[in-house]
Amino acid sequence: MHLDVQDLRNFYYRNPLGRAVQNAVGAEIRALWPEAKGQTVAGYGFAVPFLRPYLKDSRRVIALMPAPQGVIHWPADKPNISVLCEETLWPLETGRVDKLMLVHGLETCERPGELLEECWRVLGPGGSALFVVPNRAGLWSRSDRTPFGYGRPYSQSQLEAQLKTRNFLPERHVTALYQPPSHRKFWRKTAGMWENMGGKLSVVLKGGVLIVQATKRVHAPTDRGSAVRDTVRSPLGVLRPKPSAQAKPV
Repeated sequence: MHLDVQDLRNFYYRNPLGRAVQNAVGAEIRALWPEAKGQTVAGYGFAVPFLRPYLKDSRRVIALMPAPQGVIHWPADKPNISVLCEETLWPLETGRVDKLMLVHGLETCERPGELLEECWRVLGPGGSALFVVPNRAGLWSRSDRTPFGYGRPYSQSQLEAQLKTRNFLPERHVTALYQPPSHRKFWRKTAGMWENMGGKLSVVLKGGVLIVQATKRVHAPTDRGSAVRDTVRSPLGVLRPKPSAQAKPV
C-alpha cells in the first residue's frame, strides 16, 4: 500500500515529527555516504528529503517516484529532477547509477523481488544501495501516525536474506529513530537525547528505522571455465590424420 505523495510531502516538510526523521535518518545516511562527487545518485519511493545533500557535487541526481504514490516537483527551488515511473520498470539505462537509495519504496511494493531486480539492473558494477525500511522490532512500525507505519516492516535478517537472493551483498547496517513517534512537546524537545542514547543502548532500545547498505554482486559465467577446458583438452587433435574413407562395394 503506497501513501499519497501529498501526505508524504506534508509529513516531511510541514510536520515537526517529519523534520525529526529528516535529522535522525539523514545523519545516518550521510555517515554511510559522506559524498558522491561526480557520481549518479538515484532515489526511489520518497527519498527526496535525503537526496538534497548530493545535489551540489554529484554528476546527476534523479528522484524516481512510483505511479501508485504520485509525483511532485522537486526540488521546489530548482529545475525539476523527479520522475514518475512504474514500480518495476524505471526509465534508466542499465548500469548507469552509482548510488541508489530506497525510502518508502520496498516495504510498500507488492512485488519486492521484481523491484530489487530493477535496482540491481540500474546499478553499475560495484554500485552501492541503501535500503531504508521500517524496523519490525521498533515502535514506528506500530503507529500509523507516520509513513513508517504502512507496508511491511523488516527485521535485519529478513531484509538481508531477501537482498542476497537478488545478488546484493549486504555490507553494513544501522538503525535510527529511537525517539517515540509522538507529537508531544516533551518527546520533540528530548529527541536528540533519545537518538544519542539509542546508538549506545541499541541492545535495549530498538530503532524505528533499519538502514542496510549493500553492493551489487556480479557473478562470472559459471560455464566459462568448463568451456575453456573442453577447448584445450586436446589441442593437437586437429593435427591427427583422419582415417581414409573406404571404397564402397559396387
